[in-house]
Order: sequence, then structure tokens, then C-alpha cells
Amino acid sequence: MEFAVLGSEEFVLGFRLAGIRRIYAVRPAEYEQKLLDLVSDPTIGILAINAADLSKTSPNSRKKAMESISPVVVPVGGEEGDLREKVKRAIGVDLYKTERD
Repeated sequence: MEFAVLGSEEFVLGFRLAGIRRIYAVRPAEYEQKLLDLVSDPTIGILAINAADLSKTSPNSRKKAMESISPVVVPVGGEEGDLREKVKRAIGVDLYKTERD
């Protein structure tokens, strides 16, 4: 399973420079369809997307992406919640949990 990134040219640039190979730079008009295509791709394990772009998709597409188990869709940036929740959602384990929680 691979790591993939979807977004605008500006969003994917840093990931490209970091050596991520599965980069999908799309125009806003193509974003939602490409998101649905990638959520259905069995070769992708984690899909990083821009939280701001996700908020512009239809409620059905957003729900499908956020409830996807494989790949795990990880919104980056924006007001999508704190790091603890993102890690918990991405790997399924609360790494910050203590015995008192």
C-alpha cells in the first residue's frame, strides 16, 4: 500500500519535494471526482488531502472519504481537529492515551 497526495499544485509541492511518488495535482473542477477515484483505489493505504479542499466537496463525497478505512484519508491543515485525533483516525490507536484516560 502506498501513500498518495491529492490537491492543488501548491498543496502537493512539498510532498513532491519530500519524495512522495503518488502525487495528484488537480484543478478544482476535477477534485471531487479524483477524490472518489482515489478512495476506491486498493493500492493506496493513506491519502493526504487539503482540509480546505475537502470542505468544498459535496456532503456525500466528504462522508465517503472520511469514513474510508482503506485508504485512510487524512485532511491536512485547516480546522480539522487536533493532532491527537488525526493520528488516532489514521492508525486506529490513540497513542496519547494513558491509563487514566
